[in-house]
Amino acid sequence: MPGMKLPGNFFLVGLMGAGKTTIGRALARATDHAFYDSDHEIEARTGVKIPVIFEVEGEAGFRAREASVIAELTEMRDVVLATGGGAVLNPDTRSLLKSRGLTIYLRASVDDLYARTMHDRNRPLLQTENPREKLRQLFEVRDPLYREVADLVIDTSKQTVQHLCQHLLRELELKTHAHR
Repeated sequence: MPGMKLPGNFFLVGLMGAGKTTIGRALARATDHAFYDSDHEIEARTGVKIPVIFEVEGEAGFRAREASVIAELTEMRDVVLATGGGAVLNPDTRSLLKSRGLTIYLRASVDDLYARTMHDRNRPLLQTENPREKLRQLFEVRDPLYREVADLVIDTSKQTVQHLCQHLLRELELKTHAHR
């Protein structure tokens, strides 16, 4: 199904480990869109990994950078953008996501998220005594915000990337035709 032309921007939101980058790359390939990951953009622009930004500037400094990068990337046309898990905490960012494209919430259970992230040292918020509990807390706070911005909610638990992408393409085709 590569090269299916669906117009517009597609923004992926969800907690760390939900599959935003992996699914985003596959979706971009399948729709002939450019792919961006806001975290990767921040790292490329600053020349350092996100944990270093958290260490030096704190979470507030990182969130300011994130909001700026997302504001810029959402102005582009025909992009797939994987946002950082906490991007939805900013009301201005939520507004941009809602107004500049179709937003997809990739949702997974806390157990799945934990299994996918437990060995990843590039997740500053999970460098804690109990990362599973931290994920549960993040899920509780952010799930309503993801739902607020989402045009579509897709469960990423126990599905292959290919199956998820095909399902997503069918849903997006219905959504984009409905918007015309």
